[in-house]
Amino acid sequence: MVWLLIALIIFIFQIAIILLLEFRNPSKTIAWLSILFCCPVIGFVFYYFVAQDYKARKHIRTRGSRLFRQIRPFFWSRLTAVRDIGEIHNPEFKHQERLFNLLWRLTESPITGSNASRVLTDGKDAFDAMLKAIEAAEKHIHIEFYIFRHDVIGTRFQEIMIRKAREGVKVRFICDGLGSYKLKREFVERLKEAGVESYFFLPPLLSFIDRRINYRNHRKIVVVDGARGFVGGINVGDDYLGKYPKMGYWRDTHLEIEGDAVYFLQNIFLDDWQLASGEKIVDPALFPEHSCKADEQIQIVSSGPDQEWNAIQELIFAAICVAKKRIWITSPYFIPDPGVYEGLKTAAVSGVDVRIIIPWKADSRLVQLASLSYVEELLLAGVRFYQYQKGFIHAKVLIVDQLLASVGTANMDLRSFYSNFELTALLLEQSKIERLVDDFEKDMLVSREMTPSEFQNRPFMHKTAEILCRMLSPLL
Repeated sequence: MVWLLIALIIFIFQIAIILLLEFRNPSKTIAWLSILFCCPVIGFVFYYFVAQDYKARKHIRTRGSRLFRQIRPFFWSRLTAVRDIGEIHNPEFKHQERLFNLLWRLTESPITGSNASRVLTDGKDAFDAMLKAIEAAEKHIHIEFYIFRHDVIGTRFQEIMIRKAREGVKVRFICDGLGSYKLKREFVERLKEAGVESYFFLPPLLSFIDRRINYRNHRKIVVVDGARGFVGGINVGDDYLGKYPKMGYWRDTHLEIEGDAVYFLQNIFLDDWQLASGEKIVDPALFPEHSCKADEQIQIVSSGPDQEWNAIQELIFAAICVAKKRIWITSPYFIPDPGVYEGLKTAAVSGVDVRIIIPWKADSRLVQLASLSYVEELLLAGVRFYQYQKGFIHAKVLIVDQLLASVGTANMDLRSFYSNFELTALLLEQSKIERLVDDFEKDMLVSREMTPSEFQNRPFMHKTAEILCRMLSPLL
């Protein structure tokens, strides 16, 4: 009886701790309490190591801002920053003062005015463009990926990095410790022996001991000579070339960028480099004057658990709220937070054309079930869902009216909004928005639209599994 009382007190104490620390996030609280009820002791140990609020680390939270302030003078005078809404070319922005003010204040990266971008819609195009740029590098190459595989395309990247390093080009390489946990030590050692500076971002064992295992660097960045940059959904692996029979054709979206916006890709890489390696780099040579004469307007928006604001989530929410005609979304994972969820539902009910493309094939069954749990009510509200049939769709794209579009690394899910280090490029040029609209329409042609009646008739066990996965979705 005494032991039962002690066990009950311990259990109540564990519940109280979770309620006290997670009260700002009810969905996360429910997820952790569910785990705790299933595994009272193990669940709390897991919570202790996984759920720590990264923002509590003030020295890390302010690290990026300090580095940015030191680097900023090197390039700020060289770029064209859009400081007034009247300077935006897109006429759709004419009466969007609130949105413009948000974009100006939300991040240390402003809308920049001297850029050129190219949309790359699959792995082959993206890898060809990245490898071509890396091959032409003369001074430095910065590479950062969430997943980097030791396969055919990964070896091609490795060989070029080694060759350029031996030619005297400074090569720095980061991959996420958990996302690239299968990358063999021999692969990295060969890079280091050739002079490529290589680091894992938050290696699993170290981040578990340090209670940061839940926070992953999901960014994909390539910067060459500070003049050309790449960002988007594509990691380095043969699966992105459609060579994994289970997934088939891999549909993704990546961007190649020249001009002002590359300065901010460079800054984000150096910020991540400091956290991964411990080395702070403040070098004006990494921010050279560029020769881009185009006038495309682009904003680079980063977010992560080390920042005060959930910038990408707030950008998406604000864009949804101002939509008048169209909200088109492509995302491999759809687990929206309450604000985005209600925003999409309200937009659809009010007559906005809301369409969302998600995969039919899943690389994670748990995440797919959690995603489907959000579909039924949105379907009834008028949101149109499409399941991509041609293979696996991994693109992360948002299109709002003719107003803006975003291409980046962030999924439409809670992990990308609040836990991962993410990055997106906000495009304001209508010609680029139309290009992404064209891609979206092509994807719809090889997708199957989900209907409310069909979806409501799915098996009871399937619905039950969705409910359980939704409860855990804040942790997926």
